[in-house]
Amino acid sequence: MSRSYRASVLGRRSTLALAIGLATVSGAALAQSTTGSIFGSAQPGATIQISSPSTGVNRQITADASGRYRASNLPLGNYTVNVLDGGKVVDSRKDINLTVGSSSEVSFASAAAGNAQSLESVTVSANALPPIDVSSVDSRTVVTSAQLTRLPLGRNAEAIALLAPGVVTGSGDFGRVVSFGGAGVSENAYYINGYNTTDPLKNLGGASLPYGAIDQQEVYTGGYSAMYGRSDGGVINQVGKRGTNEWHFGGQVLWEPKFLAESPRNIFYPNATLPNGYEYENADQPGTEYRHRDGNKKWTTTYSAYVGGPLIKDKLFLFAAAEAEKSEGVSTNSSASSIQANNHYTFNLPKYYVKLDWNINDSNILEVTGIRSQDEAEGVYYAYDYATHTQGGQTGAFADHTKLTNTYTIGKYTSYLTDDLTFSATYGKGKSQDYFNNPSGGGAPWLSGVTNQNPAITGGTPISNLNPTYVSKAPDARSLTHGLRMDLEWQVGDHRLTGGIDNMRYNAYDEGQSMSGPGYAWIYGRGNPTTPISRTLGVGAPGGAGYYVRQYKFITTTSMSVDQKAYYLEDKWQVNDRVNVTVGVRNDKFTNYNNNHISYVDSGNQWAPRLGAAWDVFGDSTFKVYGNLGRYFLALPNSVAIRGASSSTLTSEYFTYTGIAADGSPTGLAPLGPGPVSANNEYGQPTDPKAVTARNLKSQYQDEAILGFDKAFGSEWVGGAKLTVRKLQAAIDDVCDMNRVIEKLQAQGVNTDNTTFPGCVIFNPGKTNRFSFGNADGTRTEVSMSRDDWGFTDGAKRKYYALDMYFGHPWDGKWEGRIDYTFSRSYGNTEGQVKSDIGQDDISKTQDWDAAALMENSNGLLANDRRHQIKMRGSYALTDEWLLSGVVRVQSGGPKSCLGYYAGPTLDNTGTPGGYGAAGTDPIGYGSSYHFCNGQPYHPGDQRQPWTKNIDLSVTYRPAFADHKLAFALSVFNVTDERKVTQTDATYETNAGPGVVSNTYNMGTYFQTPRFVRLSASYDF
Repeated sequence: MSRSYRASVLGRRSTLALAIGLATVSGAALAQSTTGSIFGSAQPGATIQISSPSTGVNRQITADASGRYRASNLPLGNYTVNVLDGGKVVDSRKDINLTVGSSSEVSFASAAAGNAQSLESVTVSANALPPIDVSSVDSRTVVTSAQLTRLPLGRNAEAIALLAPGVVTGSGDFGRVVSFGGAGVSENAYYINGYNTTDPLKNLGGASLPYGAIDQQEVYTGGYSAMYGRSDGGVINQVGKRGTNEWHFGGQVLWEPKFLAESPRNIFYPNATLPNGYEYENADQPGTEYRHRDGNKKWTTTYSAYVGGPLIKDKLFLFAAAEAEKSEGVSTNSSASSIQANNHYTFNLPKYYVKLDWNINDSNILEVTGIRSQDEAEGVYYAYDYATHTQGGQTGAFADHTKLTNTYTIGKYTSYLTDDLTFSATYGKGKSQDYFNNPSGGGAPWLSGVTNQNPAITGGTPISNLNPTYVSKAPDARSLTHGLRMDLEWQVGDHRLTGGIDNMRYNAYDEGQSMSGPGYAWIYGRGNPTTPISRTLGVGAPGGAGYYVRQYKFITTTSMSVDQKAYYLEDKWQVNDRVNVTVGVRNDKFTNYNNNHISYVDSGNQWAPRLGAAWDVFGDSTFKVYGNLGRYFLALPNSVAIRGASSSTLTSEYFTYTGIAADGSPTGLAPLGPGPVSANNEYGQPTDPKAVTARNLKSQYQDEAILGFDKAFGSEWVGGAKLTVRKLQAAIDDVCDMNRVIEKLQAQGVNTDNTTFPGCVIFNPGKTNRFSFGNADGTRTEVSMSRDDWGFTDGAKRKYYALDMYFGHPWDGKWEGRIDYTFSRSYGNTEGQVKSDIGQDDISKTQDWDAAALMENSNGLLANDRRHQIKMRGSYALTDEWLLSGVVRVQSGGPKSCLGYYAGPTLDNTGTPGGYGAAGTDPIGYGSSYHFCNGQPYHPGDQRQPWTKNIDLSVTYRPAFADHKLAFALSVFNVTDERKVTQTDATYETNAGPGVVSNTYNMGTYFQTPRFVRLSASYDF
């Protein structure tokens, strides 16, 4: 589907796992787990007591005839494992800290007290060998609260996730998002205490805990258990802290002062030498300042506090945390903005977390979690003079006031029915309120391109108004979720069988957008006086000096819902003492509904097999070789109904003008075309839910293979390597070349005069899909469309391979360190559900695949490809009071795109051919959207952005006189103050027609964050 108008925006806002902490481990694990497990061996029939003095959890189990035992689904905490004989302890292992989703091995050589050995295999200490969790086959990174305290990191889930290999920052157009293993940024899942907190509308990002409330965060990059799905990218799973048998409280104050921050770089219009036949839209702009950002700084303060302890000792516990982050700063609008102003903005991000844990008895545990977070932004515009770089008084205009509020309530019940049978159930409810308002403008239309107004009318000074946005939103826009999962685990000899259900329901109300002001916007432009603006849409040449204006409307507000249901079965088989195999299968079913609760996508059964194996090579947990094969299905989020299964309007009407009113509206209009035109036939007409989607639509899914090893080198070092291959097997997007359907039907002798065809249909690129279209008499016309019928030469392709290598030293009370290197390649013609090079977040409805001409030359490097990544982090205790730490990230730049007018062999609707070297044509009315640049093919990645590096350093002082409970820290982010471009404008030409080059093409749109300093003080009692 063609993109909506986007104004130029430059900046918005295992046991081994325990020992290494930041290590990538392959764990036995559960991608949304909140618990850990303890297993091992002892004398057959021995009684094993597993207890946590801090939380009151206590279990007793019996070792089987082979001497093996396992206690699963244990709440995170510090445990003691005892061997009992006649009720007396004859052997013991203490200080076993569980890692989320991992199995910690605690084995006993003998149950005789006189022969007890202190193996301490899971105790992190200087003289302890950290064994490798040989029972696991997945790939993940676990970060504990202790490491979050030591390392200089951004205080959000995504900044933590970037520590993991293969994780990169996504396009800034989508907010704070990350990409895992080459996947699109909407293909991840977020969890808090076992419940899905991913953005319920578009699947872009998700809710997270207050930073100080995070007990552990695990970042899954592949190899998930069959228990979990709905992600073919990665998983961010946060487990919150819980109360213990001792009362603790604490607080922290953080300050990022403006005077210690550097300004972002100023941005200038490119001034490139253009090929013959090409000219910039505005000849006065090349080389001039686009956006002045000197002094565009902010200050941030964060206040956080927590309290936790027993309400009833050993039985009922409370933990509560609150965090209030506030930023105030200045951001200067571009010189092309209709409002020349400094935005004095304010961000407020409060977060709250409460958790109750009730040990009903030794066999039953109940947990209840409450979470609330808010992301609010607003601002006031002060006049800004670009000629003098000075600020004036308030303009009367305001920045958009946005407020996204997420509230979740989660309950989990765990029952240890027998030593070998465990049942757990998690139920949650969520609400996301999506508030948007702008009080300024006084009903005037939003204006764009005011620097392209005819100077013969304006005298060279643009005429504008105080409306800063074209967007309006329903005041009660919101999303509601609820979900239930139930799991049953049964240990039968050497087999651990697990089965269960995993269901989610999402409802969205009044989401989408409408237009501000009078219900439309005006966009000024300038083109070649004698070249039609769009032959395909019937829009003629502007004549005169080439100045024109278009009236723009974009309305999409609607409601929708989606059901996601799954069940699974998995067997973890301990083949012998050195080899274990995991075999599982998951069945996902997805059903999407439009605003009338009529389904338009019904996936049916989707079977996802999983197979994994691990080999303890030496039998001593020091060298593991493992592998994993899996298939992962991805659901369509609710937003697909917006512009997909519900009515929408996206039109432009072109005029010349003879005057401009005081509010910037054009006067003396003369039409250049047939009236409002829409490349996708979006005129607000009702949609037929049976027609907009292929009847045999397959969900997007990806196959993955992983082969790797982990090796302990002596008692202090661990290293390993992993090869990952991912291949997209099916994708979902929309196709809008409906003339192809009509031509096929007519070739079959079908009369299409009384058949209604939507502007676009949702399909599987490259697959043969069946469609059903309504006729005037109530019957339906059926047709199958193959890849060739649509005119494509390829189907959807996305392939990713990576070699990850790491080497690290675990924290031993003195220091820790780790280095990761990733060599990877992500290539094909389909990024995923979004299109990063133009910032299009119409999930699975991007302009890719809308017509065959758009996909010519599309094969290349994908948006989230980073060929080389080097990540280093570490901490060093100079003394028992002083600690140094740092995080370093170095990576090659992402691929560039260039999208211009068509210059290939396809004819446009007037019969005019393209031709390499020519300025190009527009065969489907999409303007500058084809993979051609100045008349030549341009594959994504033909050029790259520059390499970047970020060095973050920190020093912490914990004075002995305060018993090390008081801490002062100073952190410097981006120490070298690199401010390189990370993303550029990919649109080569303007809507004025072929040969008219956009003044912002190849200009930086996103850059590295300049250097800033964070000061903090904390106290923990």
